[in-house]
Amino acid sequence: SSLFNNRHFVNQMSASSQLFENKEYKGDYNAYVDAMYDTSILANQANFDKFIKKPTVKAIEKDIATQYSRAKFDKYTNLAEQMGKLPEELALLHKTYIRGLGEMKLPVPSYPDANFTIRLTYGNVKPYSPKDGVYYKYYTTTDGILEKENPEDREFVVPAKLKELIEKKDFGRYALPNGEMPVCFLSTNDITGGNSGSPVLNENGELIGCAFDGNWESLSGDINFDNNLQRCINLDIRYVLFILEKLGGCGHLINEMTIVE
Repeated sequence: SSLFNNRHFVNQMSASSQLFENKEYKGDYNAYVDAMYDTSILANQANFDKFIKKPTVKAIEKDIATQYSRAKFDKYTNLAEQMGKLPEELALLHKTYIRGLGEMKLPVPSYPDANFTIRLTYGNVKPYSPKDGVYYKYYTTTDGILEKENPEDREFVVPAKLKELIEKKDFGRYALPNGEMPVCFLSTNDITGGNSGSPVLNENGELIGCAFDGNWESLSGDINFDNNLQRCINLDIRYVLFILEKLGGCGHLINEMTIVE
């Protein structure tokens, strides 16, 4: 059913393959897609209810959307067969490429790539400047939460209780010496899809935050990592503890922890 969540996607897929050349539509892919949305069992509730009253395998096989799905799968299988052992050859070349990168960076050691490996990366808490006149310091505070507040956007809604705590600067023992409450910090650690939630430890093995994102300049990190521009965005553990204690009222959890100040 997700097929019908994006008409543009279906249209693009249709226009890109000979599989959808149908005599009835005479190569008109727009007509083909329109017919799919109008007539398929999966197109709307009315069509689905009509099918449910008298469901048959034949009706499913004749359905334009299921035909589309099977055609895609057949094409995928055909392409996979044509590729044959190419992935294996590519894997060998990739192995040579990675070995070359490691030798090029010597004597600095290289940790494994972030994709498909369980590993530990290392880095430093550090600001950066992506271009002339632009400078991002290494941490943010709760001031930014209020600056970005937007009741019309669910991603920027600030709960009333949290807003009150911030405005009163009721941060308890988690605030910085100057009274600010840290929220996030930047580091030169590598990060890629699937790393979100990874613990960030200091040199003593103490938890100082959780990695959850990368800056704009880190999008190319899977190809080439630039220590000058790429940053991992981490949630400060002090903010986590503040939320647990002050907003969540989970003092019992705080009491179970060994907190190093």
